[in-house]
Amino acid sequence: MQRAAALVRRGCSPRTPGPWGRSQSSAAAEASAVLKVRPERSPRERILTLESMNPQVKAVEYAVRGPIVLKAGEIELELQRGIKKPFTEVIRANIGDAQAMGQQPITFLRQVMALCTYPNLLNSPSFPEDAKKRARRILQACGGNSLGSYSASQGVNCIREDVAAYITRRDGGVPADPDNIYLTTGASDGISTILKILVSGGGKSRTGVMIPIPQYPLYSAVISELDAIQVNYYLDEENCWALNVNELRRAVREAKDHCDPKVLCIINPGNPTGQVQSRKCIEDVIHFAWEEKLFLLADEVYQDNVYSPDCRFHSFKKVLYEMGPEYSSNVELASFHSTSKGYMGECGYRGGYMEVINLHPEIKGQLVKLLSVRLCPPVSGQAAMDIVVNPPVPGEESFEQFSREKESVLGNLAKKAKLTEDLFNQVPGIHCNPLQGAMYAFPRIFIPAKAVEAAQAHKMAPDMFYCMKLLEETGICVVPGSGFGQREGTYHFRMTILPPVEKLKTVLQKVKDFHIKFLEKYA
Repeated sequence: MQRAAALVRRGCSPRTPGPWGRSQSSAAAEASAVLKVRPERSPRERILTLESMNPQVKAVEYAVRGPIVLKAGEIELELQRGIKKPFTEVIRANIGDAQAMGQQPITFLRQVMALCTYPNLLNSPSFPEDAKKRARRILQACGGNSLGSYSASQGVNCIREDVAAYITRRDGGVPADPDNIYLTTGASDGISTILKILVSGGGKSRTGVMIPIPQYPLYSAVISELDAIQVNYYLDEENCWALNVNELRRAVREAKDHCDPKVLCIINPGNPTGQVQSRKCIEDVIHFAWEEKLFLLADEVYQDNVYSPDCRFHSFKKVLYEMGPEYSSNVELASFHSTSKGYMGECGYRGGYMEVINLHPEIKGQLVKLLSVRLCPPVSGQAAMDIVVNPPVPGEESFEQFSREKESVLGNLAKKAKLTEDLFNQVPGIHCNPLQGAMYAFPRIFIPAKAVEAAQAHKMAPDMFYCMKLLEETGICVVPGSGFGQREGTYHFRMTILPPVEKLKTVLQKVKDFHIKFLEKYA
């Protein structure tokens, strides 16, 4: 039957004998008759639909790569097709991707990565000996002396040792144990992994995860995916986005009515808000976590990005140990770092680590088991992380160039932070707190009532409406504050300070001109 139907489709000559002594015309006639009798089947229903999919995944939102970024992509395609716009390029100021914005890689890091990736270069006189030394050490710790082999689930042993030595140096001698170090696929992988283990219970006993508002939307996304309970605590915008322990107390007190608050997330320096926490603030937070029996997550990926002369980075691990054994032996803490930020900007390598202290021994085994499901983080990313924590030291061949490049990147970021703050604060209807650290501005914007009504008519949040108009009229892509969370009735956007200085000045001027026109249009 199938063969006959195929013959009909091919339109074979009626006079050609068939394989069974029949003409193809009779075979075609038979097939045609069968096809007429057989009822047409309705299309098979899809197994996976929006109604049948995992509702926790559907609830996930990630503003940094959300609707406004999709629109930016559409506009870029239109520009490529020659469609005229009031601008010639889309400037993606929505994400902290330093090298996409023109930042040059650190030479030493790329030299070691090149040597690790193609070991034949170890014989080349073009590479310095200190880079070769690090590459050989990393390769000797890899299976088959190759980055292409799997590593242990927790990460390459010698790299974990280097991370522990780095933390010890950073924290002024506070010891770090390589066994407490877990290499990860960027910091995000570590954060989502530890939250998977922490979330449990149901109903009022479901785990509550305290996150700052504004927050980096990874946190709300993972909380949604795990069907945990998001517990918001608000940073104090009037006090340079400071963290107030009384606000933490309010959040915990109210959360206990509907969940079990078990985790407290801190981002320091802050994303998207750029504040750097004082040592006193960190002490207060640690005491609060000890008092309320909370597991602390310290997102410290911007620890190198501190620009204000009045601010200094203090790690939660260091302060915890300096508070004495009552705290250092009891408070459970996971802290995170990454190759993506700092002065490195190596986002694409997806290198990171987490240090977890005071973890129950049996939970340690469960954590390694969970990590083993994904076999291991990319070994190239682990190698990149090793170079971050084991850079050239005084007396080595590459030290001067490395120091010069590092200071240049961080010095430029400090200038751009001040420039952004100053220029935004010259615009009527925009207020920007000091950018003490990280890579972003999170200015507050005044949106007139008529613009709020227009946004509602378009079924958009007012700051999404504002950012979409900014994109369509200037080509500048920023993320609305509603994607990070903000107090009711306030509006913001997040913008990176990563573009080169001259381009950043252009961006800020365009935002200024747009904002003034926007206020006039919707006055």
